Amino acid sequence: MPTQVGRGWLPERPHTGPVDDDLRALRDACTRAIGGHGVQRADDLLAGIPAGTAVDRYGEGGVVAELEAEVAGLLGHESAVHLPSGTMAQQAVLRVHADRRGRRTVVFHPECHLDTHEGRALERLQGLVGRPVGDRHRLLELGDLTAVAEPPAALVIELPQRDLGGRLPGWEELRAQVDWARERGAAAHLDGARLWEASAGYDRTPAEIAGLFDTAYVSFYKGIGALAGCCLAGPDDVVAEVREWRHRMGGTLFGLWPGAASALGCLRRRLPLMPAYLTRAREIADAVRELPGVTVVPDPPQTPMLHLLLRTTPDAFAATARGLAADGLWTWERATATGDPAVVRVELSVGDATLALPLDEIRDAVAALSGR
Repeated sequence: MPTQVGRGWLPERPHTGPVDDDLRALRDACTRAIGGHGVQRADDLLAGIPAGTAVDRYGEGGVVAELEAEVAGLLGHESAVHLPSGTMAQQAVLRVHADRRGRRTVVFHPECHLDTHEGRALERLQGLVGRPVGDRHRLLELGDLTAVAEPPAALVIELPQRDLGGRLPGWEELRAQVDWARERGAAAHLDGARLWEASAGYDRTPAEIAGLFDTAYVSFYKGIGALAGCCLAGPDDVVAEVREWRHRMGGTLFGLWPGAASALGCLRRRLPLMPAYLTRAREIADAVRELPGVTVVPDPPQTPMLHLLLRTTPDAFAATARGLAADGLWTWERATATGDPAVVRVELSVGDATLALPLDEIRDAVAALSGR
C-alpha cells in the first residue's frame, strides 16, 4: 500500500499501456510541451546524427569509441563501454562484481529500478539475490545498511531517486554509504540513469559524483534526450568483462553508431544546461505550490525533475490533458494512480521544451489538470 508523503501519496507502479490513436495524433500535432525536450519525432532525433559520422563495427571504433572515451573522462573512470540498455549494463556489471567476490547478494533501495521495473532479471538471468533495504517511502540511510549482517557483493545507489521525485541524499551521507560498502569488501555501483540531473543538484561535476563509486552507469535517452543507449564506466578490467557480457547478452550489435552519435551530440549540447533546468524546476514549484489540490514532491525540487500530486481523478485528468493537447500543448499521456482514489501523480522532467514554455502557461495547465 502507498503511504502518505507530505500532503500527498507515494504512487503505485506507473501504468504503461498503449496510447490510443486519437491521442497519438493530438500529441504529434502539438507545438508546445510541458516536459523534457518536447514531443519526440523521428526526424528530429535523426537530425542529431551528423553527416559523416564514423560508424563502428560490432561496437569497435568510430563514434562509439569516441563516445566511450568522452564518457570515461566525464565520469573520472579509466574506461567506458556503450550498451543498448541500462537493464543490460547493470545486470552485466553486477554479475562481474559478484563473480569476483564469490558473493551473490546485491543491496539496494526498495524502489531500485533493478527490483521494480525489470521482471526480477537480476535473479532469474544472473543468479544474483536482490536485497531491498530501508523504507521505500524515503531515501536509503546509513542506519539501514548497518543493520545488514550478510556480506554483499555490491551496493547499488540510484542518484537521484527517481520514484521519490528526484531526491538526493546529503553528500556526506552518500560518502558514508559508499564507505560502508567498501569496508565490507563490496563494490559500490552508481545507478546514474539521471546522473546529469544529480550533477546539477549537488552542484558538482559528474566525475566528482561518479568517482566515489567503483562503477557507474549513465543513460542517454532520459535527461539529455538522445536515442536509446547508455554507458557503463569503471576500471579497465571490469569494463573489459562487461564488454564480454554485452556480447553474451546479445548487445554487441553490428552497428551501435546511431545511438552513440545521438548521445554524443545531446550530451555536449544539454549537459551544460542542467543548472538552468534545475532553476526552472524550482520556478515551477514556486508557481504551482499554492494551487488548490497541488502538492510538489520534493519541495523544493532537488534536481531538474519533480513530481506533482494532483487532487483529481484519472478520468478527469485524462479528459483535461486531451483538451490541452487539442489546443497544441502536450502535457502527459496519463497520470499514475496512487493509494488515494482522489489523487494522481505525474512526473515532470525539465528540458528544452520546459524552458521555452512561459511559467504562467505551465501554472495554468497544472491548475486545469488538478480540476481547478
